[in-house]
Amino acid sequence: MQIIEFLLLTWIILAFILLFERRVYRNIIYFGIFSLITSVCFLMLGSPDVAMAEAAIAVFSTIFFIICIERYYGKKGNKVEFIRAPKRGSWFTNIVLPLVFCIGLFALFITFMPVGDVSTYLKDLYLQYFATDVGGENAVAAILLGYRVYDTLFEALILVIAVVAVAHMSWLDRMAVDDGRHSEIENSSMAVFTVRIISPIILLFGTYLILNGHISAGGGFQGGVAIATFFICRYMIYDIYDISVKKVIKLEEYVFVFIVVIAVFAVFVGSKAFLAYQFEYFADAFNDTYLIIMNILIGLKVACGFFIIFYRYVAIERREDSPIEISQRHQSSEDSHV
Repeated sequence: MQIIEFLLLTWIILAFILLFERRVYRNIIYFGIFSLITSVCFLMLGSPDVAMAEAAIAVFSTIFFIICIERYYGKKGNKVEFIRAPKRGSWFTNIVLPLVFCIGLFALFITFMPVGDVSTYLKDLYLQYFATDVGGENAVAAILLGYRVYDTLFEALILVIAVVAVAHMSWLDRMAVDDGRHSEIENSSMAVFTVRIISPIILLFGTYLILNGHISAGGGFQGGVAIATFFICRYMIYDIYDISVKKVIKLEEYVFVFIVVIAVFAVFVGSKAFLAYQFEYFADAFNDTYLIIMNILIGLKVACGFFIIFYRYVAIERREDSPIEISQRHQSSEDSHV
C-alpha cells in the first residue's frame, strides 16, 4: 500500500470518528489530525497552495473552537448543564438509515468512478500558457484569478452571504460592545508572552503570502486567514472590543465590489490584455500588478469574513449569557420556588 493510500484510509476513519465522537476536546484533537492528513495529501498530490489553505483553515478553526468552548467550560472543566430537547425518532432512523445512505453513496461512487488513462490536456495547456496569458509564476494563482476567475467571484459572493447571515441570524442583536468576557489565556503569563511574540510574525507572514502569491505558494486566501488569526491573537492578549462588526461588514462588501469591477475590466472586457498589447515592454508589469491587486483584495475580504465570524460569536455573544443559560436560570429559579 502506498503512503497516499494509507493516508486516505486514515482520513476516512477519522471522518467517521468525528461523526460519532461527542466529547468536545477530543473532537478538536481529531479535527486537527484530520486537517493535517488532508494537507499532507494535497501536498503529495502536487497542490501546495491548497495544502497551505487547508492548514490555515485548520489553525483558525482549532483556535476558534478552543476559545468558543470557554463559553461552556470553566477553568476547572465544569460543563454547563443544558436543558436538552426531547429526542425524536429511534436509533434506526437516527443512526442506521443515515449510515446506509452514506454507504450507498460510497458504493455508487466506487462503481461509477472513471477508469483508464486520465487526460492531462487542460493541465498541460494551463502550465504552458499561464505565464503569458495571466502572468506570475504561480500556476494556481493564474488559474484562480485568470482562467477560472468567475469561480473565484462566486466563491467570494458565497462568503459575503455567509458572513451577513452569521451577523444577522445570531441571537444577540448588537453589532458592537464596549467590553466582554476575556479569554482565559490572560491568566497565563507564559501564554500571553508567547502569543505576543508570534502575533507580529503571523501578521508579517500573512502580508508576505498576499504580496508574493503570484510568484510562490500562497495568495489572498491563505494570507487573509493568517491576518484574521492575528486578530484572534489580539483578542486573547488585548482588548478587541473597540471594533464594530457593522463597519467590517461594510468594508467586506466594498472589497467584494472592487473585486468584481477589477475582474470584469481586466479579464472579461480584456482591458489588461489590451494594455499589455499596447505597451508590450510592460506586459509583465501589467499582469503582475493585476495579480497583486486581486490577491490584496481577496486577502482583505477573507480576513474580514473570518474576523466577523470570530468576533461575532466569541467577542460579542460572550458578553451576555445565551438564551440557553437564561432559560436554565429561569428553570432553576422556578424549581427553587416550588
